[in-house]
Amino acid sequence: MSLKNFYGDNNATRAYLVAAVLPGEEAEDVDRSLDELEDLAKTCGFEVVARITQNLKSINGRSYIGSGKLDEISEMAENADVEHLIFNAELSAAQFRNIAKETTAAVHDRTGVILEIFSDHARTDEGKIQVELARLRYRLTRLAGKGIELSRLGGGIGTRGPGETKLEQDRRAIQRRMGQLKKELEQMEVRRQHQRSSRQRKDVLVAAVVGYTNAGKSTLINKLCDADILVANRLFMTLDPTARKLELRDGISYVMVDTVGFIRDMPKHLKQAFKSTLEEVVEADLILHLIDVSDQEAAMHRQVVDEQLAELGAGAIDTFYIPNKIDRKSETAYGDLMMSLRKDKQEHIYEISALTGEGLPELTEAMAVYAESTMLSFSAEIPYSSSELEAYVREFGVVDQIDYDNKHIKLEGKLHKSRIGPLAEYVLD
Repeated sequence: MSLKNFYGDNNATRAYLVAAVLPGEEAEDVDRSLDELEDLAKTCGFEVVARITQNLKSINGRSYIGSGKLDEISEMAENADVEHLIFNAELSAAQFRNIAKETTAAVHDRTGVILEIFSDHARTDEGKIQVELARLRYRLTRLAGKGIELSRLGGGIGTRGPGETKLEQDRRAIQRRMGQLKKELEQMEVRRQHQRSSRQRKDVLVAAVVGYTNAGKSTLINKLCDADILVANRLFMTLDPTARKLELRDGISYVMVDTVGFIRDMPKHLKQAFKSTLEEVVEADLILHLIDVSDQEAAMHRQVVDEQLAELGAGAIDTFYIPNKIDRKSETAYGDLMMSLRKDKQEHIYEISALTGEGLPELTEAMAVYAESTMLSFSAEIPYSSSELEAYVREFGVVDQIDYDNKHIKLEGKLHKSRIGPLAEYVLD
């Protein structure tokens, strides 16, 4: 797969990564940011040939980096048959346009690469619509930027140049398509809301599985639920919220929701397009936050996800922190993560390997205990004429103790408050 950007399609995949280093930025942090960009580029099908950085006092508003450095990179790329430049930022429309004038290489930015990955990995109709909407928003900002230049090529005051006419046609076409997609998403959101309401009526606990991209969310759900969610060691493999039922002991169950992976500096176009999908997290009863401790950036990844959950309004939801991939953990990354969790006084920490199954019994037991904590305890004396209520409690709650005498079934157990109704007349004060 090769990236298609606003300026055309290119088949070659050799690429340079380009980044500015600003005052106060540590070289190590820049390297890690470029590591992530390289992973994104590889997922998108690029061969990264080199990384090029420039120390700057501030970002060049015209061309992101200095004009002399841009000329140098352009010449290097031409001599080395490198046909793509990938910038470690979201370029403005003017920067895109000005850089493209100075190089024969195709110009990409971090946002464009992520959008292309999302486009390739969307599976459901909703996911495809969300990605298309994000890409159109992204393209519309670049059309607006080109419009400044094209309008200047037209006639004088009160006239419209040919470039501006074509620009307006393109803009209107994109806006029309965006309007259609928004309506389709609104209809899908109505259906999604019905699904949420149905879960709430049935008192089904929902656990949202979240994490930085490639943290192992789909692997965990597959292992727990014997599901068949697509799994691969690639970024953003899950875009569409996927729900599976998890049966635990004593009739306790959860709906497990797999969500889109988070990433540092998530493009605003994607946040807007995936708003309804991300709201699945806000509706959850419990958040399972997976953190890949084989990644040196584990502590930072945890912080990024927590910050974005807070932005969504999910910061107050009960959360289990789950260091994953402990079978191949980095001791440094693991130590930094555990230190940050202890500093924040997090108590619900469950170390696992979703791949091997290590730690999963402890995790599922903790989930069962949590589910029980959301129930009401009761004691009831049920006449044998209503003995079907015993089966009712076993199906929808937990039976802690049961005895049978000549007249009654004496039962102690737990049920969600809304399910107490059928037993109300038999519950003891």
